Amino acid sequence: MKLSFYKPLLAIFIAGFLGSCGTSAPSLVSTPIEKIDSIPLKVTDLSEAQLKNWSASDLRSDTIPGMSVDKAYAEIIKNNKPSPVIVGVVDSGVDIEHPDLKNQIWTNSDEIPNNGKDDDKNGYVDDIHGWNFLGNAVAENLEYVRIIKRLKPKYEGKPESSISTANRDEYKMYQAAKAEYEKEYGETMSTLQQYQQIKQQLSAAHQAVSAELGTEDYTKKQLSEYQPQTQQMQQYKAMLTQIQNNVNENIPKALKELQDAIDYYQNRIDTHLNFDLNGRAVVGDDPYNIKDTNYGNNNVMGPEKTKENIKHGTHVAGIIAAERKNGIGINGVASNAKIMVVRAVPDGDEYDKDIALGIRYAVDNGAKVINTSFGKYFSPNYQWVWDAIKYAAAHDVLIVNAAGNEGLNLDEKMVYPNDQTPENPNEIADNFLTVGALNYEYGSGLVAGFSNYGKKNVDVFAPGVKIWSTTPNNTYEYLQGTSMAAPEVAGVAALIRGFYPKLTAAQVKQVIIDSGLSTNATVIVGGDRNNTMKFTDLSTSGKMVNLYNALILASQLSNNL
Repeated sequence: MKLSFYKPLLAIFIAGFLGSCGTSAPSLVSTPIEKIDSIPLKVTDLSEAQLKNWSASDLRSDTIPGMSVDKAYAEIIKNNKPSPVIVGVVDSGVDIEHPDLKNQIWTNSDEIPNNGKDDDKNGYVDDIHGWNFLGNAVAENLEYVRIIKRLKPKYEGKPESSISTANRDEYKMYQAAKAEYEKEYGETMSTLQQYQQIKQQLSAAHQAVSAELGTEDYTKKQLSEYQPQTQQMQQYKAMLTQIQNNVNENIPKALKELQDAIDYYQNRIDTHLNFDLNGRAVVGDDPYNIKDTNYGNNNVMGPEKTKENIKHGTHVAGIIAAERKNGIGINGVASNAKIMVVRAVPDGDEYDKDIALGIRYAVDNGAKVINTSFGKYFSPNYQWVWDAIKYAAAHDVLIVNAAGNEGLNLDEKMVYPNDQTPENPNEIADNFLTVGALNYEYGSGLVAGFSNYGKKNVDVFAPGVKIWSTTPNNTYEYLQGTSMAAPEVAGVAALIRGFYPKLTAAQVKQVIIDSGLSTNATVIVGGDRNNTMKFTDLSTSGKMVNLYNALILASQLSNNL
């Protein structure tokens, strides 16, 4: 539904008070942010403090393309308190003990903790803070690997002409999965071997030069002044100088990052692409039977004591809801958000069944916003997820979804989950909001090089590059991806729903879309400087999400209901 009465070029005087819900909605005397193309480009690098908070910055005053979160709290929200809104985080799990999150975690008041009973009769025993649909599973194959394993006995070696009409689509999926596996395995092995060779060469150079300089932590100045006496040492100096100049860091740190990359690609070989792995075996269910629902447990932090594989979900939760004004860490977007943890995304590709049941769990237990920061390009049971999206729509729940990180045009390439296909752009429901990622550079580099886009299949863009947020074991870290952009918008949605509960999920979606900031800038797409497009052509709205404007429009719409 389009909101045709929003007039962004006019000053708006709005007073709103929603006494029926006991919530103080802000009284607004505010002018929406506009005419951003006249804003000068920022030519200086961001300070560390600016970088850690860039997503909350205001484009007009800071020349940083954030969501005007700090401006909204200072000028609109002030001391007004929105009602609590439960936000379901369907992800890898969340560190609910993190000091910046522990007070923001949803608690199921209808369940008696740890008594081994399903007190609220919702089908999940002792689900105090959510549900873990993965049980003790951690590592998983990618979906196309599972497809090959499952369908190989049925189709291997058979020509398409021998396949019945009823099985033709499944056969084509199997062939596509095989092609994708061969491509990805080859590229992964090639990249792994390349990194291993680079590390070997860099380690040798670093070890030799460190011995000559008497320190492993030599500076650019020390390396520049070093006078090698042999051709080999000259080559070593040239290599190390190039690393220091290009990466702008010391060599031990570069070696560590190289090893992290090697570990990542080796893990893909050992788990994601490993036909011998059966990560689901420990769960004990049939992942291809949607009616088999008696599985999982209430350990939303997962089985690992190190909490290593819940980093992603913990980071997402912090972006949405890290406690504000507690004097530590970061400020989440939504002061009123309560995080319901739904662990359904393993180290590998998620199962369609877990996602479908996870969405339904969040809906049934009171979530009004659900964040889905994951995705894949093969989905054998996508209909289950589509049914869950429709179920959420029928129960007035907004789903905020990450667009994906391959720099692809989603109008041409299908990613799951989504609410439409390249062939049929008609949305299956009106409650699904897909988010691309912004960079902190306002200008040609505005769109993250990794971000997917699509005039029909992506709705809006939000900050997603180098986002500082909570990570397990009381830590914080920069991560990036559309996985970070989606929770920025989920936080905006939670605030809107907290202040203006009369607005439906579909209306909140449209408010976020219509109230964003647009620019006529031509931007680099897919990280390729030779590929440029108008920013307005990269999404349905052609806009960047802006909390300040969204609250103005939400207030106006709510008062007109």
